[in-house]
Amino acid sequence: MALGVMLITLLVLFILNVPIAFAMIVSMSFYFILSDTFTSIVLIQRMVGSMESVPLLAIIFFLAVGILMNYTGITSRMLNFAQVATNRLPGSLAQVNILLSTLMGGLSGSNIADSAMQSKILVPKMVENGYSKSFSAALTASTSLITGIIPPSIGLIMFGYIGKVSIGDLFLAGILPGIALCFTFMIYVHFYVKKHKIETERKPKITKKYFFFTLKDASLAILLPLIIIGGIRFGAFSATEAGAIAILYTLILGLVIYREMKMSQLVSAFLETVYTASSVLIIIAAGSAFAWILTLEQIPQTMTTLMVEYVPSKFIFFIVVFLFLIVVGMFVEGNITIIVLTPLFMPMLPAYGIDSVHFGIFFVLTVAIGSLTPPLGTVMYTTSSITGTKIEDFIKASIPFLILLGLYVLLLAYVPAVSLWLPSLFE
Repeated sequence: MALGVMLITLLVLFILNVPIAFAMIVSMSFYFILSDTFTSIVLIQRMVGSMESVPLLAIIFFLAVGILMNYTGITSRMLNFAQVATNRLPGSLAQVNILLSTLMGGLSGSNIADSAMQSKILVPKMVENGYSKSFSAALTASTSLITGIIPPSIGLIMFGYIGKVSIGDLFLAGILPGIALCFTFMIYVHFYVKKHKIETERKPKITKKYFFFTLKDASLAILLPLIIIGGIRFGAFSATEAGAIAILYTLILGLVIYREMKMSQLVSAFLETVYTASSVLIIIAAGSAFAWILTLEQIPQTMTTLMVEYVPSKFIFFIVVFLFLIVVGMFVEGNITIIVLTPLFMPMLPAYGIDSVHFGIFFVLTVAIGSLTPPLGTVMYTTSSITGTKIEDFIKASIPFLILLGLYVLLLAYVPAVSLWLPSLFE
């Protein structure tokens, strides 16, 4: 009875548009009030206890890195290099959008931060050059999903923490799928601009000297994800320590090498980090307590039994999970989905012989697709709000990208070598 009341209360609060973290806390309070076994103090203990974790510091550190980038000159150097690298390609501004998401994904780890930044910087330029605002916004939102699997992805850190999976292996596993998704988008844009005759004129050739100048200018920033991944994989430091090193490295670039950051901006960046991290951590605390209740009520075990009984093969399992996550993603914020559903799915993987690292890439990217879909797509609303795009126009323009992403995710599911090749080299 207590579980039923909790779930019904959560649904009602959700319909009333109560922020998801507070809706979960209130609904869980009813569970403990009606419980004969536990008192309400257990709820507080579970929430606080879930925060007493060193790996969670990695999320705060990488959030700080993503925010600091905009103050240190890293973003502008990455943008210049992306523009030079794609200068001769049809639809060069759209190609810059894709490449910049891939490069910045190795620094910020947040698809919302990436989409917000590019909505401000690139979408106005794309509109000036003949792209529709809706297409520009949809492309920006869709390519930001690359950030979800390129290390140091916040989603991968959360999945690794909740599912007890090696974060270093997840980081390695995300590299090839992230790069492949980048090229997939670039190929689509190539044919799109050819069809609509946008930015197809031949542009002046960039000299080798200028190309290597922009590469050299951006090289120190590009090195950061390599340092993070290499250090974690070779045991030099943990994912949490990598976050601290990333902050130090970013500050050295901004304050000492590039000299574009002022102390007042440093204070602003840290305050912004505190605000952002607070909202993320309260969601994690509530979600962790919620997942504990589900586990206590034997929900994961029951679901595993039902799945094994009615879903006979790995092939069908991936389709069922994919469709389920897409529907959930329409209504639940991505971080909550990872926190609550990871403990439900992890016990099922051995029954189908699925590697947890491979599943993590599939899971996190599928969850990220939900951020593009109504009614609660966070990236959709962020991008539409900044660019001034109507939601209905965004939805229409995003349909080809959603189809492309869906097919790509299923390809990842059925070709595990794409995710597991790099981790296997370092075993």
